[in-house]
Amino acid sequence: MRNAAWCIGVLAAAVTLGGCSSPQLAAGTAEPAPTTSSKAVPTSTSAVAPADPVPASTAQCPYLSSTFVEDANGEKVTKVMVSADKPHPACFFYSFGNDKQMTVQVYVGDAGSATALVNKAAPIDTSDKAELPGGWAGGSEATGSGAVYAVSKAGSAVVVSTDQKQTIKAKQVAKQAIAALGL
Repeated sequence: MRNAAWCIGVLAAAVTLGGCSSPQLAAGTAEPAPTTSSKAVPTSTSAVAPADPVPASTAQCPYLSSTFVEDANGEKVTKVMVSADKPHPACFFYSFGNDKQMTVQVYVGDAGSATALVNKAAPIDTSDKAELPGGWAGGSEATGSGAVYAVSKAGSAVVVSTDQKQTIKAKQVAKQAIAALGL
């Protein structure tokens, strides 16, 4: 905002000092050709989304209780597995029949990679806008197998996938994960 005000002030001063008339060319002089910039403005980043998490061991999720996930998703949690990811493992919550009901992936690192992860999970072109207090933004949408809610802020991202079609369930879990981890 300050830069914009400064630029406007400089522009106003230049107009005032330079007057409103255009410079006159001397007789017989060719008009100079307009100048253009040949530099292209980059439209994409080279940030890469982290790989999809893989369950590595049976353990309790360090930032979400099974009871909270049961209440939020509406299904009994029969097993929990975690990935080997650091500093925060992804948590996989299962229901009867060993069906995965919810996956919660937390990424902390490069801001570009966090944004790429969210866009991979809930593409900006197809998903609904998702926002949480504190500057978290991303997308949410129903998928063929349920729903996803994905948000990022600076170098952190939280992606919640559920076997339920309601994105509100995944949103509640994302909010709890962010609060529990102090992100």
